[in-house]
Amino acid sequence: MSKLKRKEYEEALKPMQRELIELARWVKHTGARVVVVFEGRDSAGKGGAINAISRHLNPRQCHVVALGTPTEREAGQWYFQRYVSHLPAAGEIVLFDRSWYNRAGVEHVMGFATPAQVDSFLRVTPVFEKLLVDDGVLLLKYWLCCDQEKQEERFAERAEDPLKGWKLSPIDLTAREQYDDYTRAREAMLRATHTEHAPWTLVDFNNQRVGRLTLIQDLLRRVPDTRVQDVPLELPPLTGKPSEETFGVLKPLPDYEP
Repeated sequence: MSKLKRKEYEEALKPMQRELIELARWVKHTGARVVVVFEGRDSAGKGGAINAISRHLNPRQCHVVALGTPTEREAGQWYFQRYVSHLPAAGEIVLFDRSWYNRAGVEHVMGFATPAQVDSFLRVTPVFEKLLVDDGVLLLKYWLCCDQEKQEERFAERAEDPLKGWKLSPIDLTAREQYDDYTRAREAMLRATHTEHAPWTLVDFNNQRVGRLTLIQDLLRRVPDTRVQDVPLELPPLTGKPSEETFGVLKPLPDYEP
């Protein structure tokens, strides 16, 4: 598909976001637990996809988890332990901006994990995920794909834009030379962890707007019927004249002046 204009994208996204609100209402009403894993190439667009999903949801219900480098204590724990503490309780949605699959991706390619640790991870992960699914967790796993040419464009944009510079890390610079290594690591991961109970879904994110719409459409199609009767709150008129702010101890800042 050709590149969507922003207006076309927003018009297509808006009804999906209304459906996401209905999904969140269903999750709260039924006590469901939803986990969505976002993995993929550096600069593929995980953050933008997560933001499109969570933007209009209650942050007390929909939690975004983006863990940093493990602490010394966490490095000495069972590998899955620090992720387990972020799993949803009844009525919650958790969106993992990278997840336990770090071990099969960046840790594998960059040598942060030993071959034995990676092999163990690939062997154990289907069992771990089967425990989650058997306990009632709705687990969705997405891998965001983009060609290296597109990845290079996005890295260059980050390097030139001071508002996006924080997105570019030394690991990203190293990853530029290891595109094919990441492909091989991904394929090994898919062979080991694409299971009937927790399948992977790959989404083309060369066009990020189209990719977001594709991913959200798939997510909405894969959850149960989420229609729950909404009881709108009535907003009766005030009993008196609206009050204005009054200040005693402190006053507000002066208004912004361009």
